[in-house]
Amino acid sequence: MATETRHLSTFVDRSAQEVYDFASDPTNLPAWAAGLSSKVEQVDGQWFADSPMGRIELSFAPKNEYGVLDHTVILASGEATANPMRVIPDGAGCEVVFTLRRRPGMTDDDYAADADAVQADLNTLKHLLEKA
Repeated sequence: MATETRHLSTFVDRSAQEVYDFASDPTNLPAWAAGLSSKVEQVDGQWFADSPMGRIELSFAPKNEYGVLDHTVILASGEATANPMRVIPDGAGCEVVFTLRRRPGMTDDDYAADADAVQADLNTLKHLLEKA
C-alpha cells in the first residue's frame, strides 16, 4: 500500500548553493526547524536533538552536489521516519521541497498539523536566508 504524501515547498530568493550550505548544517536546525529541534548536538559522530517529540536521533544524507537534504528522524522508541528534502535551483533563487509522508495511524488532524509545522519551518528558512 502506498504511503500518502504531500510535497510542501517555498521559493527562496537566494542561490541554491547558499540555501543548501545553510540547511545542510545540522547546527543551524534550531534557527529554522522548530518542528524538529530546539537543541542539536553531535555525540560520537551521531546527531541528536531535543524536539517536540522528545530526544531524537538524526541521520543526514552525505553532503552532495545535487541539493539532497534527505534525513531520517529516529524516535526514542526506535521508530524511524525518512524525510526526503531537496533544494532545487530556479534561476537566481531556488525552491526547497519537503516530502511529508503520513505515518501509520496518523489522524487527518495530526497529518494536517504536521504539514502546517513543516510549512512553517520552510517559511522560517526562507525569511531567515532572504534577510541575510
